[in-house]
Amino acid sequence: MRKELLYTIPSLYRDDFRIHGYRFGQGKKALCIVGSMRGNEYQQIYPCSRLVSVLKKLEEAGALDDKEEILVIPALNPSSMNIEKRFWPTDNTDINRMFPGYRLGETTQRIAAGIFEEVSAYENGIQFASFYMPDKFSPHVRMMKTGYENVEKARTFGLPYIVLKVPKPYDTTTLNYNWQIWETNAFSLYGTVTDTIDEESAEEMIQSILRFMKTLGILKTEVSSGVNSRVFTDRELMTLRPEKSGIFRSLAEVNSRVEKGQLLAYILDACEGEVVEEIRATATGVLFFAHNKPMVYANTAIFKLLPI
Repeated sequence: MRKELLYTIPSLYRDDFRIHGYRFGQGKKALCIVGSMRGNEYQQIYPCSRLVSVLKKLEEAGALDDKEEILVIPALNPSSMNIEKRFWPTDNTDINRMFPGYRLGETTQRIAAGIFEEVSAYENGIQFASFYMPDKFSPHVRMMKTGYENVEKARTFGLPYIVLKVPKPYDTTTLNYNWQIWETNAFSLYGTVTDTIDEESAEEMIQSILRFMKTLGILKTEVSSGVNSRVFTDRELMTLRPEKSGIFRSLAEVNSRVEKGQLLAYILDACEGEVVEEIRATATGVLFFAHNKPMVYANTAIFKLLPI
């Protein structure tokens, strides 16, 4: 393993901003893995940092192909993580809306440009991603539907679901989208949560990457088996939204099967405590996404249901 400084921004008053990466093997640039980009992505940096430790031990045991290079970057935004702020501290911009970047632009554009210059050289790219809302997801692989997506490779992660996202205009500035356009097989991995740590989900993400590496021929040891993935587009998900704002009391868990008409949650008046709305399943299916904060606004997505 070689720890390298990939990108830095000098500072007049504080310590310099630095992004470090960890390289394993050398030769063909086979796989790049990126962890957190936002300051609250603890479930993204955690499995990525653990993966560094796992790969180090595998390398020492001779279980990695030393002619294939792997680059792991645990965090692209350590400054925001230090102060528990989701986006860039000074101007509240999102690094994952700045790719492929611009070296003469704003700070986050320059960071994106410097990192993309490094990661775009790899044949395969994996990002530990998070949703823009407070969330709890069913673990899955997500790819932009650009015409360059590789569903068969995505199956080798062995996760329950593969989601093909039809890109919207703002998606064209994400890492996943630009990786694909620059001919990298790009995959975003979504665990269950974002701003807390779920040990079981983190281990599932690590094992899925090891399965992927085994299929690529980078890993020379046995790995745990996965499951057959169901492939669908994000437009197939049915979104449930409340008409009222208030305290959110969920009665259903992510990954659980629900029947049409089943009571999923209550919305309570925040001051009087009375139930002002009941949320019921609009179809029989599996809960793929669930809101996981105590309060909710009207017309906010609180469940995403995958019909069976």
